[in-house]
Amino acid sequence: MPLSHHDQVTLLKDILSNHQTDCCGSVAECEQLERLIKSLMVNTQVDQNVKSILQEVYHYSQAGAQTADLDGHITAHQENLSQWVDDIGQFS
Repeated sequence: MPLSHHDQVTLLKDILSNHQTDCCGSVAECEQLERLIKSLMVNTQVDQNVKSILQEVYHYSQAGAQTADLDGHITAHQENLSQWVDDIGQFS
């Protein structure tokens, strides 16, 4: 059974929150973010304001999946992670 867009947003926020709290993550999490964002971007139920945030998160996850120092990448984006979780929470 596919996830509803609400479940997808919740999962997205959970992964971003974990990155922010733990200052670490995995390539698999970055790849999961990419898949979630691709699905949400084509969903007409998703607020347009969220879609602009999703673009930023997509670039973050792509760079994270390709970096040799994922933990450093996550640490460098701490402020963004917090802001993205807050912003997505407001619009979802």
